[in-house]
Amino acid sequence: MQLPTDEEFSTLIGNALDELPEKYVSRLENVVITYADEPDQNQRTKLKLRGNQSLFGLYEGIPLTQRGSNYNLVLPDKITLFKLPLFYYAGNDESKFHAQIKHTLWHEIAHYFGLDHDRIHELEQNNF
Repeated sequence: MQLPTDEEFSTLIGNALDELPEKYVSRLENVVITYADEPDQNQRTKLKLRGNQSLFGLYEGIPLTQRGSNYNLVLPDKITLFKLPLFYYAGNDESKFHAQIKHTLWHEIAHYFGLDHDRIHELEQNNF
């Protein structure tokens, strides 16, 4: 398996989004889903990542459960998937790569809804 181009990676993210439960995807509002090769230095610093730590995805925003009545006219929340860590994790296994993209995207979308890791895992087991 070769490293996908940005266009190919974007398509894979779109395909993964299409496979996620509609009841969650259809409720996303004011969220940008994007990608980067790796986390930038600001993201690494904010998350206190050490040099050897990888990050597959990141949700940046205010979860629905933490928004007050004054939440309006704000920049979109942002979900970023990181191509290189996902690719290297999968090795040469294309199906593992696709599955990890889908898993990571679901995980970050679940953070948008304010879900903790236990609830994310539970819903993943029941909806996929």
